Amino acid sequence: MGPHPAVAAIRLAVRRVLQDLHPGSLVLVACSGGADSMALASAVAFEAPKLKLRAGGVTVDHGLQSGSSRRATEVASRMRDLGLDPVDAVSVDVGREGGPEAAARDARYAALDAAAERHGAAAVLLGHTRDDQAETVLLGLARGSGTRSLSGMAVVSGEGGRYRRPFLRIDRQTARKACLAQSLPVWDDPHNADPAYTRSRLRQEGLPALEKALGKGVVEALARTAQLSRDDADALDAWAADAERSVRAEPAQPAPGSPAAASASPTASAPTAPTSAPATPASAPSDSVPVSGTGPAGGGPAGPPALVAAKLAVLPAAVRRRVLRRACVAAGSPPGSLFARHIEEVDRLVTDWHGQGTINLPGRVEVRRRCGNLVIRRRDEADAEH
Repeated sequence: MGPHPAVAAIRLAVRRVLQDLHPGSLVLVACSGGADSMALASAVAFEAPKLKLRAGGVTVDHGLQSGSSRRATEVASRMRDLGLDPVDAVSVDVGREGGPEAAARDARYAALDAAAERHGAAAVLLGHTRDDQAETVLLGLARGSGTRSLSGMAVVSGEGGRYRRPFLRIDRQTARKACLAQSLPVWDDPHNADPAYTRSRLRQEGLPALEKALGKGVVEALARTAQLSRDDADALDAWAADAERSVRAEPAQPAPGSPAAASASPTASAPTAPTSAPATPASAPSDSVPVSGTGPAGGGPAGPPALVAAKLAVLPAAVRRRVLRRACVAAGSPPGSLFARHIEEVDRLVTDWHGQGTINLPGRVEVRRRCGNLVIRRRDEADAEH
């Protein structure tokens, strides 16, 4: 007689995400002690030896609840009882930036990254389920952050594919049934039912209301939307990466007789001067007059990279805005704080230019249009120029 159907389902899901790892590799399970992550720990403990992999675990104590350190010790002990080794119980300090949920998530991932580095782990497995994916899609929809936000969580993500989520096609109830079938003790985090947290309200009120209004199957449909959106977003991101190289302005050349020109190699051939941006319509303010002491990119010979507005303007909007976002992130704007409204303002420097001033972005990054180009840089770099 085979295992319970729920147990079979979680084991198969884990086997699929581990098959590409080399024998002898170490995988770590991120385990809070809840049903999802305990089910994951049990499945990894069963499947890893079959694939000749080593399996360990990490539990993170956020220090946000009374008795959290004792509970972390208990969760670590349960993972060891399953046969996982090494097992770490790590305490973190949760800051305030971005709100309590984001701050806790940042602290948790930093701890998981550190544990993976410390033990040389090839992968860290997370217990996010199809229900978590549906919640993530709805939260992205509420933020209005576009296709990438609607694509939810990836099965494999992080540097080098470190993070893996085998349960994204398994519902939360299946994970809980797998724990019951194996007599695994689980801990229900009270934060998951606390209305002070946005995701908790969505879980307790939002999704049930949608299912009542639209019928069963909302969670499955949202998870399917995530996958379709991810496919589209991946294709558009690849297009944007190629387009970004084609819209960069030529580097500014030092003026004849300047110290920079004097220091140039006398044997080097003179580069061709960059072409001017297309003429600005008569009804719009012109930004094509060079600023004294600067080249076409709005900086000196070592000035920040710039993007040619005329070349950006002919790109499809979805691609153009991705190019702009990539450039803003590269300049130092934090991805998690850079919202669609910020990129829309930057985009208007291309599509609705009427002489507007500098756009200030999170991370002290500023964007301005100068000499037909968009110059994107940190404010301290701009201050240093002046």
